[in-house]
Amino acid sequence: MHLAKKTLLSTFFIFFIFQLAKAQTADELFITARKKAFDEKNYPEAIELAKTALTKSPDYADIRVFLGRLYTWTKKLDSARATFNTIITKQPDYEDAYVAWGNLEFWNYDTKKGIEIVDQGLKNIPGSETLLLLKAKLLADLNEWQSAESIVNQVIKNNPQQTEARALSAKIRENSALNKFGINYDYIHFDKQFNDPWHLLSIDYGRQTSIGAVIGRINYANRFNSSGLQFEMDSYPKIARNLQAYVNVGYSPDMGIFPKYRAGFSLYASLPLSLELEAGLRFLRSQDNTWIYTASVGKYYKNFWFNLRTFLTPSTTSLSQSFILQTRYYLRGADDYLNLSLSTGLSPDEQRNNILINATNYKLKSNGIMLGYRKSFKAFNIVNFKAGIENQEYFKDTKGNQLILGVGYIRRF
Repeated sequence: MHLAKKTLLSTFFIFFIFQLAKAQTADELFITARKKAFDEKNYPEAIELAKTALTKSPDYADIRVFLGRLYTWTKKLDSARATFNTIITKQPDYEDAYVAWGNLEFWNYDTKKGIEIVDQGLKNIPGSETLLLLKAKLLADLNEWQSAESIVNQVIKNNPQQTEARALSAKIRENSALNKFGINYDYIHFDKQFNDPWHLLSIDYGRQTSIGAVIGRINYANRFNSSGLQFEMDSYPKIARNLQAYVNVGYSPDMGIFPKYRAGFSLYASLPLSLELEAGLRFLRSQDNTWIYTASVGKYYKNFWFNLRTFLTPSTTSLSQSFILQTRYYLRGADDYLNLSLSTGLSPDEQRNNILINATNYKLKSNGIMLGYRKSFKAFNIVNFKAGIENQEYFKDTKGNQLILGVGYIRRF
């Protein structure tokens, strides 16, 4: 008897909801369906509400796209494809349907099919910025970097403040050429700490491989009136579509000019809203072993890129912290920008400072500002310049200034 009563109540409740839905307009049902989906994660009920809304307004394309997305999220892929196809058959210039269908194929690892859908959309909406960016993302997923770069550059040319294009452009640019050669030189002048300036020179060669970029580097330094070499290798293996690693190893036979050993590992994640996250660690070995933990968050916004990074170095008695806030203002493409960097503390990723990190048990304080300019010419050539000043402790409570000047050249081929 109790079960029969419960069944009767459930039937009455469903009937009541159905009658209430019949009384609602398509717009009201659409709003309710979205709340069910986004607030309650109740996709089955959201699907039924969307279908009811379409019985009232069969040509309401926004609701039909939403229904297709609900099918996508619930893995009813054939129903989703049929829903999107219905829209573009009736309204071939309806952009959202191509975007939703292209993303469906991308998420389900049929990138080539996604490109076919997007190309179909671009025939009907040739200037669609959203479809062009989706095509560039799909081409990048197939490692067709140069085609992807051409599309992104066109979008940026038409709309320099396009945030998503900026984020995608930086990733594509690093992969658009198989080979990269670079040379960089830094000159460092001290007002108090040392009578002679430091000279730092690095030469590197990188190549794109099936696992990601691999870079070999030779560093030369003249400091403390002595010269030395360091040999490094970096790799950037791709782990997943939006997840990449950084691996570094280095060795120097000239301890005192460089750390004897260095290593690093990080994971980079590309997130929605043009956000980037990184977490990792660095290892330096001179007289002692030093472990350093790092994390950063980056954000593209219109012509700007912002990045805040921290390095944390624990010891038996304290925790040393350093922070770097970096801002780029893009003038054109991914290799044309002005750069401003504000820092406090010593960074293990800076060749001019990492020799000092474990030189003393006392954690040296440092504050600096750096301005930079990067410029591309003739497509595959890049020059960069930088100038900065750093106020740094070299003994406890004893500070001096460093003037840093740098120039570099990169050739992609």
